[in-house]
Amino acid sequence: MARLIFLGLPGAGKGTQSEILESKFNIPQISTGDILREHVRKGTELGNKAKSYMDEGKLVPNNLIIKMMEKRLKQDDCSEGFILDGFPRTIEQAEVLESITDIDKVIYIDVPVDELIDRLTGRRVCENCNAVYHIKYNPPKKPGVCDECGGKLIQRKDDKKKIVKKRIKAYNSQTKPLVEYYRKKGILKTIDGDRDEEGIDSINAVANDIEKVVKGLRID
Repeated sequence: MARLIFLGLPGAGKGTQSEILESKFNIPQISTGDILREHVRKGTELGNKAKSYMDEGKLVPNNLIIKMMEKRLKQDDCSEGFILDGFPRTIEQAEVLESITDIDKVIYIDVPVDELIDRLTGRRVCENCNAVYHIKYNPPKKPGVCDECGGKLIQRKDDKKKIVKKRIKAYNSQTKPLVEYYRKKGILKTIDGDRDEEGIDSINAVANDIEKVVKGLRID
């Protein structure tokens, strides 16, 4: 079993690396961001409440996130393990999580702030299929058009520079303390997310280091 948490500033690559592990080890990747955006698209009560915070680059309140994640972790596909991306964000959430499930390893992807701002502000997402591109590191064949479905590529509001800086500030005040919290528990592993390689080579280099950590766990 591998019950994992990914920590890192917005844009550190938590989502990308979670998806790679999900494919390799066949355990679900659970992204708070994806779940929240789905609720926003569907216009659910939770989504409408969360939208006002997300649009301003603020963290969604604990009570909304905790209710959502507790229900998700009780689903059958999490019985053999899971990968949490974007949760917990605070010590309070971490303590609640401990009452729900055990955690085997916390992986912290460390990337400099300047690099993260470049990654996030250059990110573009297909409004139809949610495929992700970057104007510098992973550009589409035709500017503004998705290679997969031909949909329009957009910059999410929370990827605009002003909002990105707010997200980083919010992370540093609320989420960064989790790094020390899990270090003291002896389950934190720091991975260098800023490599000399670019694009897919950089992603693969980070993925290889993370895979070594996960293989060191007992996966039943």
